[in-house]
Amino acid sequence: MSADFRAERNSNAGAVPKRVAFIKGRTAARVRKEDEDLVMTVPHLVMREAIAFMAMVVVLALLSLFFNAPLEWVANPEHTPNPAKAPWYFLGLQELLHYFPPIVAGVILPALAVIALIVIPYFHVNVKREGLWESSKRRNLIGVTAVAGSLSVLLFLYNVYAMLIPTLVVAGVMVVPAFVGRQGRVLQWLGSRPLSWWIMTWFVIVVVVLTAIGTLFRGPEWSWTWPWKEIY
Repeated sequence: MSADFRAERNSNAGAVPKRVAFIKGRTAARVRKEDEDLVMTVPHLVMREAIAFMAMVVVLALLSLFFNAPLEWVANPEHTPNPAKAPWYFLGLQELLHYFPPIVAGVILPALAVIALIVIPYFHVNVKREGLWESSKRRNLIGVTAVAGSLSVLLFLYNVYAMLIPTLVVAGVMVVPAFVGRQGRVLQWLGSRPLSWWIMTWFVIVVVVLTAIGTLFRGPEWSWTWPWKEIY
């Protein structure tokens, strides 16, 4: 049985892999480049990181020209500042020490976070990145309500409102698509977010809030102080 061949003009070798090409002059036979789902780290990612790094350097240089660095006096071992604040990236943990016992805020909670980061990848958790409410809606709703409710009660008992309010807000926004459906672009986008996205969003918001409070709103004796109020 002979194959049915026909002559036609097509420059895309990927669409028509079996063909006879007539190359004239210096024309090269090649496959037209297409968008790929996966790209190499070099140069795609590295180039973008280098551009972002240079842009950040330019921004910091411009800020340094117009604003002075918020430095305090020269360090004096005979004078301890009040309050004695940790570096900004540790102020979230220092803020937790204001609410929880030291063993809880300084050891148990960070250890649980590290253990979770180690253990979670070994479980079959949302590998398909499907939306939280796309399957098992009733079971997921019960689980979210139980976890968010238990965590909220614990935070309320310790008066940790800096974590309680973000927890209630994120949990409330999370369950909206489960009750009102996914009509509309915003609700459809919220309903398509996986569980991992919601957990990471809650974590980032809590870290930002705790760090901002420790940086801007804590004065002598770690008391609440408005940043625009001058302290004598």
